[in-house]
Amino acid sequence: MNAVRTYVITGGTDGIGKGLGLHFLTRGDRVITAGSTPAKGEALRAEAERLGAADRFRFLRADLSTLNGMRSVVAEVEATTERLDGLVFATQRFRPRREETPDGLEYTFALSYLSRFVIGHGLAGRLDQGHAPVVFNLAGPGGLPGRIHWDDPQLHHGYTGKNAAMQASRCNDLLGVDFPQRHPGTRIRYVLYNPLFVKTSLADPLPQPQRAVTKTMAWLLAQRVDKAIPPMVDHIDHPPAAQVTAFRRRTPIPLTGKDFDPDAADRLHELTLKLLAER
Repeated sequence: MNAVRTYVITGGTDGIGKGLGLHFLTRGDRVITAGSTPAKGEALRAEAERLGAADRFRFLRADLSTLNGMRSVVAEVEATTERLDGLVFATQRFRPRREETPDGLEYTFALSYLSRFVIGHGLAGRLDQGHAPVVFNLAGPGGLPGRIHWDDPQLHHGYTGKNAAMQASRCNDLLGVDFPQRHPGTRIRYVLYNPLFVKTSLADPLPQPQRAVTKTMAWLLAQRVDKAIPPMVDHIDHPPAAQVTAFRRRTPIPLTGKDFDPDAADRLHELTLKLLAER
């Protein structure tokens, strides 16, 4: 690619998000990384400097579990860029116990789903100006079974970390299906992507002994980040022709069944707008 492209990456200071950001910087692109930990942002800035890419890197400090944090990313990107070529959603953090954000939302719902909703729709205008714009959502389509708890989406009752994570994945499936309906005529391609088992820090919040078991399994079985990235880059550089697609690594996932139901997607959109209006 000859033209310099601009990417926003949420959760870009760790794991897959960091790996993608460094890949884009290495080849000469611009990267805006949003994350909540200044020390990690500074460490990534130092890596960008070693690559000779300090002028093409920016770290936005934002707590993406909060509405203020989500909206601040949209405002900062709109104020400093005329176009975006890609928006990568890589932020997620497992919570074994239920936590609420300052907005009164269940943490996993807010971080792993709502931040993608707010930022994705908020930056659609900038993306539509991109060369071949794509939203690349690392959200686990085709993963373990899970459901949306329509009567209790904030999981006040029967919370488990797994239930929360699986609900967020199902919400993201519907978010992808619904996205082009909210932006008629958009040039943006929406890719839902399941990287399967990758060696990242996702297991760190787990209690012992699950943390040790998961880390041992990752050491034995999981793919390294540098090995996991190439198929992702291919989807980002050459977005599929269809407006919405889903993949398990390189394997396409049919957008059929309840996980991708358009009526459920419309229902979730309205539920989400109601939650936002209440806050």
